Amino acid sequence: MGAFFNLILVNPIINILVAVYTIFSFLHIPYALGFSIVGLTVVIRFIMYPLTTSQLQAAAKMQKMAPQLNKLKAKYKGDSNKIQQETLRLYKEYGINPAAGCLPVLIQMPVIWALYSVLQRVVGFKSNLALAEVNKIVYFDFLKLHSIWNTSFFGLSLGAMPSKLISTMGPLILLVPVSTGALQFFLSKMMIPAKTAVEILEKDIEKKAAVDKNDAEDFASAFQTQSLFIFPLMIGFFSFSFPIGISLYWNTFTIFGIIQQYKIMGLGGLSTWIKKK
Repeated sequence: MGAFFNLILVNPIINILVAVYTIFSFLHIPYALGFSIVGLTVVIRFIMYPLTTSQLQAAAKMQKMAPQLNKLKAKYKGDSNKIQQETLRLYKEYGINPAAGCLPVLIQMPVIWALYSVLQRVVGFKSNLALAEVNKIVYFDFLKLHSIWNTSFFGLSLGAMPSKLISTMGPLILLVPVSTGALQFFLSKMMIPAKTAVEILEKDIEKKAAVDKNDAEDFASAFQTQSLFIFPLMIGFFSFSFPIGISLYWNTFTIFGIIQQYKIMGLGGLSTWIKKK
């Protein structure tokens, strides 16, 4: 299974990375490998753009339908069959395919994992083995490397981990995981509808704990609140423990996601902060 995964996803992505690196090196762009990772991430994001757009549009329609869905649940409370029938009617009325939000994610995940695997391999190659390893994977002779690439990016090694650099660089290196977590937080906040975001931030936590836990709406709200903070913290922690090249990829990926999210759905919950400012 691993060999097949490498064959259909990992190796093609490595070839794209090497191609971008070859172009940047020919143009004498400094820190070519680092900018190649950025370029590769943008290429992958553009390839997945239609799928992500479909997912976001489906989410936007679901948000518009939510008030109607809540009314149905209240009106036909206890009658699950009626709720299901009316929900399907609403889906049809709003032109929503229930699978439209999930299918793009399922398709994207192997690609994202492959890109992550590529970067782990690229920044993890030993200098004396990198040439042979990369040249063994590339499809065309003109892409083969004649010298090993420089893994430095603005003074930092793309293969180094912030957790290992903190002893020599001090707290300054914490800017890497902090910026990664902060960007992910902004994206997560934008994915929350503005009205819901106000409720999440201004509601008293103790009141939420006292709400009926059997209510699906309250469960979703609690899950949304936890995800808003926990996921960015997890990403920040991972970027502290993983090579800097992975953080460079994830930050580029997230920034592109923020732009796409804004273009399709606006600022979402982030508009609350901007209005306050």
